[in-house]
Amino acid sequence: CDGLEAGYCLAGPLQLGELAVKFRAQTPPLAAWCSWRAAGIFIGWFAFQVALERLLPAEVAQGVALADGSRLDYKLNGHLAFWASLLAMGHGFPKFDAAARLTGLGGFPLAVLYDEYFGLIGASVAFSVVLTVYLYARSFGVADPKVELAAGGVSGNPFYDLFIGRELNPRVLGSTFDLKYFCELRPGLIGWCVLNLGMAAKQRELHGGVSPSMALVCLFQGVYVWDAVYQERAILTTMDITTDGFGFMLAFGDLAWVPFTYSLQARYLVNHDPALPAWALVAVAALNCLGYAVFRGANSQKDAFRRDPSAREVSHLQFMQTKRGTKLLVSGWWGLARKINYTGDWLMGLSWCLLCGFGSLVPYFYAIYFGVLLVHRAVRDDGFCNEKYGADWATYKKKVPSTFFPGIPI
Repeated sequence: CDGLEAGYCLAGPLQLGELAVKFRAQTPPLAAWCSWRAAGIFIGWFAFQVALERLLPAEVAQGVALADGSRLDYKLNGHLAFWASLLAMGHGFPKFDAAARLTGLGGFPLAVLYDEYFGLIGASVAFSVVLTVYLYARSFGVADPKVELAAGGVSGNPFYDLFIGRELNPRVLGSTFDLKYFCELRPGLIGWCVLNLGMAAKQRELHGGVSPSMALVCLFQGVYVWDAVYQERAILTTMDITTDGFGFMLAFGDLAWVPFTYSLQARYLVNHDPALPAWALVAVAALNCLGYAVFRGANSQKDAFRRDPSAREVSHLQFMQTKRGTKLLVSGWWGLARKINYTGDWLMGLSWCLLCGFGSLVPYFYAIYFGVLLVHRAVRDDGFCNEKYGADWATYKKKVPSTFFPGIPI
Protein backbone atom coordinates (compact mmCIF):
# COMPACT_ATOMS: atom_id res chain seq x y z
CA CYS A 1 0.00 0.00 0.00
CA ASP A 2 1.35 3.44 -0.91
CA GLY A 3 -0.67 5.35 1.69
CA LEU A 4 -2.35 8.65 0.92
CA GLU A 5 -2.15 9.75 -2.69
CA ALA A 6 -0.77 13.11 -3.70
CA GLY A 7 -4.10 14.84 -4.19
CA TYR A 8 -5.67 13.55 -1.01
CA CYS A 9 -5.43 16.80 0.92
CA LEU A 10 -5.46 19.41 -1.83
CA ALA A 11 -7.54 17.95 -4.62
CA GLY A 12 -10.51 20.23 -4.18
CA PRO A 13 -13.59 20.21 -1.92
CA LEU A 14 -14.99 16.83 -0.91
CA GLN A 15 -18.17 15.96 0.93
CA LEU A 16 -17.58 14.31 4.29
CA GLY A 17 -19.07 11.06 3.01
CA GLU A 18 -16.76 11.04 0.01
CA LEU A 19 -13.80 11.88 2.23
CA ALA A 20 -14.59 8.97 4.57
CA VAL A 21 -14.87 6.53 1.66
CA LYS A 22 -11.62 7.80 0.13
CA PHE A 23 -9.84 7.52 3.47
CA ARG A 24 -11.07 3.95 4.09
CA ALA A 25 -10.07 2.92 0.57
CA GLN A 26 -6.50 4.16 1.10
CA THR A 27 -6.05 2.93 4.68
CA PRO A 28 -3.83 -0.18 4.78
CA PRO A 29 -5.66 -3.37 5.89
CA LEU A 30 -5.01 -4.74 9.35
CA ALA A 31 -2.73 -7.44 7.95
CA ALA A 32 -0.35 -4.75 6.67
CA TRP A 33 0.25 -3.58 10.25
CA CYS A 34 0.92 -7.10 11.56
CA SER A 35 3.83 -8.71 9.72
CA TRP A 36 6.18 -11.35 11.09
CA ARG A 37 8.82 -10.25 8.62
CA ALA A 38 8.54 -6.66 9.83
CA ALA A 39 8.67 -7.81 13.46
CA GLY A 40 11.83 -9.77 12.68
CA ILE A 41 13.42 -6.75 11.00
CA PHE A 42 12.58 -4.50 13.94
CA ILE A 43 13.83 -6.93 16.62
CA GLY A 44 16.96 -7.63 14.59
CA TRP A 45 17.65 -3.92 14.21
CA PHE A 46 17.14 -3.27 17.91
CA ALA A 47 19.41 -6.18 18.86
CA PHE A 48 22.03 -4.98 16.36
CA GLN A 49 22.06 -1.54 17.98
CA VAL A 50 22.41 -3.12 21.43
CA ALA A 51 25.39 -5.13 20.15
CA LEU A 52 27.03 -1.99 18.75
CA GLU A 53 26.55 -0.15 22.04
CA ARG A 54 28.11 -3.07 23.92
CA LEU A 55 31.00 -3.87 21.58
CA LEU A 56 32.19 -0.62 20.00
CA PRO A 57 34.88 1.39 21.79
CA ALA A 58 33.41 4.22 23.79
CA GLU A 59 34.28 7.28 25.80
CA VAL A 60 32.68 7.30 29.24
CA ALA A 61 31.05 10.53 30.42
CA GLN A 62 29.23 11.37 33.63
CA GLY A 63 25.69 12.70 33.66
CA VAL A 64 24.32 15.51 35.79
CA ALA A 65 24.19 15.10 39.56
CA LEU A 66 21.25 13.07 40.86
CA ALA A 67 19.23 13.93 43.95
CA ASP A 68 21.79 12.21 46.22
CA GLY A 69 24.70 13.99 44.54
CA SER A 70 25.97 10.94 42.65
CA ARG A 71 26.49 10.81 38.88
CA LEU A 72 25.87 7.99 36.44
CA ASP A 73 28.35 6.88 33.79
CA TYR A 74 27.27 6.85 30.12
CA LYS A 75 28.98 5.18 27.16
CA LEU A 76 29.40 7.57 24.24
CA ASN A 77 29.77 5.61 21.02
CA GLY A 78 26.66 6.71 19.11
CA HIS A 79 28.78 8.32 16.40
CA LEU A 80 30.60 5.06 15.75
CA ALA A 81 27.29 3.18 15.84
CA PHE A 82 25.90 5.51 13.17
CA TRP A 83 28.70 4.78 10.71
CA ALA A 84 28.82 1.09 11.60
CA SER A 85 25.07 0.88 10.91
CA LEU A 86 25.41 2.48 7.48
CA LEU A 87 28.38 0.26 6.65
CA ALA A 88 26.44 -2.84 7.70
CA MET A 89 23.42 -1.83 5.60
CA GLY A 90 25.65 -1.43 2.55
CA HIS A 91 28.13 -4.25 2.93
CA GLY A 92 27.53 -6.29 6.09
CA PHE A 93 24.34 -8.26 5.46
CA PRO A 94 24.91 -12.04 5.26
CA LYS A 95 24.05 -13.79 1.99
CA PHE A 96 23.00 -17.44 1.74
CA ASP A 97 22.60 -19.88 -1.15
CA ALA A 98 19.66 -22.23 -1.78
CA ALA A 99 21.15 -24.74 0.68
CA ALA A 100 21.23 -22.08 3.42
CA ARG A 101 25.04 -21.88 3.28
CA LEU A 102 26.68 -18.53 3.93
CA THR A 103 28.15 -17.26 0.68
CA GLY A 104 29.42 -13.87 1.79
CA LEU A 105 28.31 -10.40 2.76
CA GLY A 106 26.41 -7.83 0.77
CA GLY A 107 23.92 -5.00 1.08
CA PHE A 108 20.67 -5.22 3.00
CA PRO A 109 17.65 -5.17 0.60
CA LEU A 110 16.68 -1.67 1.70
CA ALA A 111 13.57 -1.46 -0.50
CA VAL A 112 11.90 -3.96 1.84
CA LEU A 113 11.63 -1.16 4.39
CA TYR A 114 9.17 0.54 2.04
CA ASP A 115 7.25 -2.68 1.49
CA GLU A 116 7.05 -3.36 5.23
CA TYR A 117 6.58 0.26 6.31
CA PHE A 118 3.24 -0.27 8.04
CA GLY A 119 4.33 -3.58 9.50
CA LEU A 120 7.39 -1.89 10.96
CA ILE A 121 5.14 0.78 12.49
CA GLY A 122 3.01 -1.95 14.06
CA ALA A 123 6.09 -3.77 15.40
CA SER A 124 7.59 -0.58 16.86
CA VAL A 125 4.34 0.37 18.59
CA ALA A 126 3.89 -3.15 20.00
CA PHE A 127 7.49 -3.18 21.23
CA SER A 128 7.00 0.25 22.84
CA VAL A 129 3.93 -1.01 24.71
CA VAL A 130 5.71 -4.13 25.98
CA LEU A 131 8.74 -2.08 27.03
CA THR A 132 6.50 0.41 28.83
CA VAL A 133 4.74 -2.30 30.83
CA TYR A 134 8.10 -3.84 31.76
CA LEU A 135 9.49 -0.48 32.89
CA TYR A 136 6.41 0.31 34.95
CA ALA A 137 6.38 -3.11 36.64
CA ARG A 138 10.09 -3.11 37.43
CA SER A 139 9.93 0.35 38.99
CA PHE A 140 8.02 -1.13 41.94
CA GLY A 141 10.54 -3.90 42.51
CA VAL A 142 13.73 -1.86 42.50
CA ALA A 143 15.22 -2.14 45.97
CA ASP A 144 18.42 -0.21 45.34
CA PRO A 145 18.19 3.07 47.31
CA LYS A 146 20.39 4.73 44.67
CA VAL A 147 17.70 4.22 42.03
CA GLU A 148 15.85 7.50 41.53
CA LEU A 149 12.22 7.89 40.53
CA ALA A 150 11.14 10.76 38.29
CA ALA A 151 9.32 13.50 40.15
CA GLY A 152 6.61 13.66 37.50
CA GLY A 153 6.05 9.90 37.34
CA VAL A 154 4.90 9.18 40.89
CA SER A 155 1.53 10.89 40.88
CA GLY A 156 -0.28 7.79 42.08
CA ASN A 157 -2.41 7.68 38.94
CA PRO A 158 -1.27 4.45 37.27
CA PHE A 159 -2.27 5.54 33.76
CA TYR A 160 -0.46 8.85 34.05
CA ASP A 161 2.60 7.29 35.65
CA LEU A 162 2.66 4.57 32.98
CA PHE A 163 2.64 7.27 30.31
CA ILE A 164 5.25 9.57 31.91
CA GLY A 165 7.42 6.85 33.42
CA ARG A 166 8.25 6.23 37.08
CA GLU A 167 11.95 5.36 36.99
CA LEU A 168 14.32 8.12 35.95
CA ASN A 169 17.26 6.02 34.76
CA PRO A 170 16.24 2.37 34.31
CA ARG A 171 19.35 0.25 33.84
CA VAL A 172 20.01 -3.42 33.09
CA LEU A 173 23.04 -5.67 32.45
CA GLY A 174 24.59 -4.95 35.81
CA SER A 175 23.47 -1.31 35.72
CA THR A 176 25.78 -0.63 32.77
CA PHE A 177 23.09 -0.33 30.08
CA ASP A 178 20.81 2.70 30.39
CA LEU A 179 17.58 1.89 28.54
CA LYS A 180 16.32 5.45 28.25
CA TYR A 181 19.62 6.88 27.06
CA PHE A 182 20.03 4.06 24.54
CA CYS A 183 16.56 4.49 23.05
CA GLU A 184 16.94 8.26 22.86
CA LEU A 185 19.51 8.12 20.04
CA ARG A 186 20.09 4.64 18.71
CA PRO A 187 17.26 2.45 17.30
CA GLY A 188 14.83 5.19 16.30
CA LEU A 189 17.05 8.08 15.28
CA ILE A 190 19.58 6.06 13.30
CA GLY A 191 16.65 3.95 12.10
CA TRP A 192 15.06 7.09 10.63
CA CYS A 193 18.15 7.58 8.47
CA VAL A 194 18.06 3.95 7.31
CA LEU A 195 14.32 4.17 6.55
CA ASN A 196 15.05 7.13 4.27
CA LEU A 197 17.63 5.06 2.42
CA GLY A 198 14.98 2.37 2.04
CA MET A 199 12.60 4.87 0.46
CA ALA A 200 15.33 6.01 -1.94
CA ALA A 201 16.05 2.38 -2.86
CA LYS A 202 12.35 1.84 -3.59
CA GLN A 203 12.17 4.96 -5.76
CA ARG A 204 15.15 3.73 -7.74
CA GLU A 205 13.58 0.28 -8.09
CA LEU A 206 10.27 1.67 -9.34
CA HIS A 207 11.41 4.63 -11.41
CA GLY A 208 14.96 3.83 -12.43
CA GLY A 209 16.70 6.47 -10.36
CA VAL A 210 16.75 8.69 -7.28
CA SER A 211 15.32 12.16 -7.77
CA PRO A 212 17.14 15.32 -6.61
CA SER A 213 14.43 15.95 -3.98
CA MET A 214 14.84 12.44 -2.56
CA ALA A 215 18.64 12.75 -2.57
CA LEU A 216 18.48 16.07 -0.71
CA VAL A 217 15.95 14.80 1.84
CA CYS A 218 18.21 11.82 2.59
CA LEU A 219 21.27 14.08 2.76
CA PHE A 220 19.77 16.82 4.93
CA GLN A 221 18.06 14.46 7.34
CA GLY A 222 21.15 12.25 7.40
CA VAL A 223 23.27 15.22 8.44
CA TYR A 224 20.68 16.05 11.12
CA VAL A 225 20.93 12.53 12.57
CA TRP A 226 24.73 12.56 12.27
CA ASP A 227 24.85 15.86 14.15
CA ALA A 228 22.77 14.41 16.99
CA VAL A 229 25.01 11.36 17.47
CA TYR A 230 28.20 13.35 16.95
CA GLN A 231 27.08 15.75 19.69
CA GLU A 232 25.95 12.82 21.84
CA ARG A 233 27.38 14.28 25.04
CA ALA A 234 24.96 17.22 24.84
CA ILE A 235 21.96 14.96 25.38
CA LEU A 236 23.08 14.27 28.95
CA THR A 237 21.82 17.71 30.01
CA THR A 238 18.43 17.57 28.25
CA MET A 239 15.16 17.26 30.16
CA ASP A 240 14.53 13.85 28.61
CA ILE A 241 17.55 12.50 30.48
CA THR A 242 17.66 14.68 33.60
CA THR A 243 13.97 15.08 34.43
CA ASP A 244 11.52 12.82 32.57
CA GLY A 245 10.92 9.22 33.56
CA PHE A 246 11.06 6.45 30.98
CA GLY A 247 7.49 5.54 30.19
CA PHE A 248 5.28 5.24 27.14
CA MET A 249 5.76 8.90 26.17
CA LEU A 250 9.49 8.50 25.52
CA ALA A 251 9.46 4.83 24.51
CA PHE A 252 6.83 5.41 21.82
CA GLY A 253 8.35 8.73 20.82
CA ASP A 254 11.87 7.35 20.43
CA LEU A 255 11.06 4.02 18.78
CA ALA A 256 7.91 4.69 16.73
CA TRP A 257 7.00 8.36 16.41
CA VAL A 258 10.39 9.75 15.42
CA PRO A 259 11.44 7.27 12.72
CA PHE A 260 8.05 6.91 11.05
CA THR A 261 6.66 10.44 11.14
CA TYR A 262 10.01 12.08 10.44
CA SER A 263 10.51 9.89 7.35
CA LEU A 264 7.21 11.00 5.78
CA GLN A 265 8.95 13.22 3.22
CA ALA A 266 11.04 10.35 1.84
CA ARG A 267 8.02 8.03 1.90
CA TYR A 268 5.95 10.56 -0.02
CA LEU A 269 8.64 11.20 -2.63
CA VAL A 270 8.83 7.55 -3.69
CA ASN A 271 5.82 8.00 -6.00
CA HIS A 272 5.07 11.72 -5.83
CA ASP A 273 8.26 13.54 -6.72
CA PRO A 274 7.44 17.16 -7.69
CA ALA A 275 10.34 17.50 -10.16
CA LEU A 276 11.40 20.84 -8.69
CA PRO A 277 13.45 23.15 -10.94
CA ALA A 278 17.10 23.76 -10.14
CA TRP A 279 16.48 27.24 -8.71
CA ALA A 280 13.96 25.84 -6.23
CA LEU A 281 16.34 23.10 -5.12
CA VAL A 282 19.09 25.68 -4.57
CA ALA A 283 16.74 27.93 -2.58
CA VAL A 284 15.57 25.05 -0.37
CA ALA A 285 19.17 23.91 0.15
CA ALA A 286 20.09 27.46 1.21
CA LEU A 287 17.22 27.48 3.71
CA ASN A 288 18.39 24.17 5.16
CA CYS A 289 21.96 25.43 5.46
CA LEU A 290 20.74 28.62 7.17
CA GLY A 291 18.69 26.58 9.63
CA TYR A 292 21.61 24.28 10.37
CA ALA A 293 24.00 27.20 10.87
CA VAL A 294 21.63 28.79 13.40
CA PHE A 295 20.83 25.49 15.13
CA ARG A 296 24.42 24.26 15.43
CA GLY A 297 25.92 27.68 16.09
CA ALA A 298 23.53 28.41 18.95
CA ASN A 299 23.78 24.98 20.55
CA SER A 300 27.56 24.84 20.28
CA GLN A 301 27.86 28.30 21.80
CA LYS A 302 25.65 27.33 24.73
CA ASP A 303 27.47 24.05 25.34
CA ALA A 304 30.88 25.74 25.22
CA PHE A 305 29.75 28.42 27.67
CA ARG A 306 28.36 25.81 30.06
CA ARG A 307 31.64 23.87 30.01
CA ASP A 308 33.92 26.88 30.50
CA PRO A 309 32.68 30.51 30.36
CA SER A 310 36.30 31.68 30.20
CA ALA A 311 37.12 29.67 27.07
CA ARG A 312 38.45 31.81 24.22
CA GLU A 313 35.51 31.13 21.86
CA VAL A 314 32.90 32.36 24.40
CA SER A 315 34.81 34.63 26.79
CA HIS A 316 33.64 37.72 24.86
CA LEU A 317 29.95 36.93 25.42
CA GLN A 318 27.90 39.05 27.78
CA PHE A 319 25.85 37.32 30.44
CA MET A 320 23.53 38.08 33.32
CA GLN A 321 24.47 36.73 36.74
CA THR A 322 21.47 35.31 38.61
CA LYS A 323 20.90 35.01 42.35
CA ARG A 324 21.11 31.24 41.94
CA GLY A 325 24.71 31.63 40.83
CA THR A 326 24.10 30.60 37.22
CA LYS A 327 24.77 32.77 34.19
CA LEU A 328 22.28 33.57 31.41
CA LEU A 329 23.69 34.59 28.03
CA VAL A 330 22.42 37.91 26.68
CA SER A 331 24.66 38.29 23.61
CA GLY A 332 25.83 36.19 20.70
CA TRP A 333 23.22 33.81 19.33
CA TRP A 334 21.36 33.88 22.63
CA GLY A 335 21.10 37.66 22.61
CA LEU A 336 19.04 37.42 19.41
CA ALA A 337 16.25 35.27 20.85
CA ARG A 338 15.73 33.05 23.89
CA LYS A 339 14.94 30.00 21.72
CA ILE A 340 17.02 30.80 18.67
CA ASN A 341 18.10 27.15 18.42
CA TYR A 342 14.43 26.15 18.02
CA THR A 343 14.17 28.59 15.11
CA GLY A 344 17.07 26.97 13.30
CA ASP A 345 15.68 23.51 13.99
CA TRP A 346 12.29 24.42 12.54
CA LEU A 347 13.77 26.08 9.44
CA MET A 348 15.60 22.85 8.65
CA GLY A 349 12.38 20.87 9.03
CA LEU A 350 10.52 23.29 6.78
CA SER A 351 13.15 22.88 4.08
CA TRP A 352 12.66 19.09 4.09
CA CYS A 353 8.93 19.59 3.54
CA LEU A 354 9.44 22.11 0.74
CA LEU A 355 11.40 19.51 -1.22
CA CYS A 356 8.08 17.68 -1.65
CA GLY A 357 6.41 20.56 -3.50
CA PHE A 358 2.84 21.62 -2.81
CA GLY A 359 0.80 18.67 -4.06
CA SER A 360 -0.27 17.57 -0.58
CA LEU A 361 -0.25 18.61 3.06
CA VAL A 362 0.93 15.16 4.14
CA PRO A 363 4.69 15.83 3.91
CA TYR A 364 4.14 19.13 5.75
CA PHE A 365 2.94 17.30 8.84
CA TYR A 366 6.44 17.49 10.28
CA ALA A 367 6.73 21.28 10.02
CA ILE A 368 3.23 21.78 11.47
CA TYR A 369 3.66 19.26 14.29
CA PHE A 370 7.20 20.37 15.10
CA GLY A 371 6.18 24.02 15.18
CA VAL A 372 3.42 23.27 17.69
CA LEU A 373 5.82 21.12 19.73
CA LEU A 374 8.48 23.83 19.88
CA VAL A 375 5.97 26.49 20.94
CA HIS A 376 4.72 24.14 23.67
CA ARG A 377 8.28 23.48 24.82
CA ALA A 378 9.04 27.20 24.88
CA VAL A 379 5.97 27.90 27.03
CA ARG A 380 6.83 24.99 29.35
CA ASP A 381 10.44 26.12 29.67
CA ASP A 382 9.34 29.71 30.32
CA GLY A 383 7.21 28.57 33.25
CA PHE A 384 9.98 26.33 34.55
CA CYS A 385 12.57 29.11 34.35
CA ASN A 386 10.22 31.66 35.91
CA GLU A 387 9.85 29.34 38.89
CA LYS A 388 13.57 28.61 38.98
CA TYR A 389 14.95 32.15 38.63
CA GLY A 390 12.11 34.29 39.97
CA ALA A 391 12.58 38.03 39.41
CA ASP A 392 15.83 37.40 37.53
CA TRP A 393 13.87 35.69 34.76
CA ALA A 394 11.69 38.77 34.22
CA THR A 395 14.85 40.90 34.02
CA TYR A 396 16.40 38.47 31.54
CA LYS A 397 13.31 38.58 29.32
CA LYS A 398 13.61 42.36 29.16
CA LYS A 399 17.20 42.02 27.99
CA VAL A 400 16.27 39.33 25.42
CA PRO A 401 12.61 40.02 24.56
CA SER A 402 12.31 37.78 21.49
CA THR A 403 11.43 34.10 21.84
CA PHE A 404 12.04 32.68 18.35
CA PHE A 405 12.73 35.42 15.79
CA PRO A 406 15.00 38.43 16.46
CA GLY A 407 13.09 41.71 16.54
CA ILE A 408 9.72 40.07 17.25
CA PRO A 409 9.10 40.55 21.02
CA ILE A 410 6.98 37.49 21.70
